[in-house]
Amino acid sequence: MARSLNQVTLMGNLTRDPELRQTPTGQNVTSFSLALNRSYKDASGEWQEATDYIDIVAWGPLAERVAQYLSKGRRCLVQGRLQSRSWEQDGAKRSKVEVLASDVTFLDSRGEGGEGGAPAGGGSSAPASKPAPSKKTDDVVIEDIGDEPINLDDIPF
Repeated sequence: MARSLNQVTLMGNLTRDPELRQTPTGQNVTSFSLALNRSYKDASGEWQEATDYIDIVAWGPLAERVAQYLSKGRRCLVQGRLQSRSWEQDGAKRSKVEVLASDVTFLDSRGEGGEGGAPAGGGSSAPASKPAPSKKTDDVVIEDIGDEPINLDDIPF
């Protein structure tokens, strides 16, 4: 019999600041939610926008990093698996499907993104008028051009 596959990759923006908690045994757990935007054509052929909201849970050191560096509005890529859980609340049975994150990639650079800006304890970014730093590897000089546009006339081919 073939094994099942439970793998999820999502990219979106945080809908709220991550919430870091500790279990009674001292294990760190962070929960947050991603907004996933999509476009589709309706029955009349008009483009419509829709947003899906997905709850994410991260454990251990990953939970600490997510809580430290991500904030509401920031973009990230989450890889993990779907997990369902159920519980009883006020006499009613409740259930939920969420993503258990195995990896979270922060997609915004410092200072970009939502309300959070730079990570806690973050540094300042260099002024735009300052020349980009160069790195020398043997006889090759590699320049970090940053976000400056490339002039196609400067390309030798």
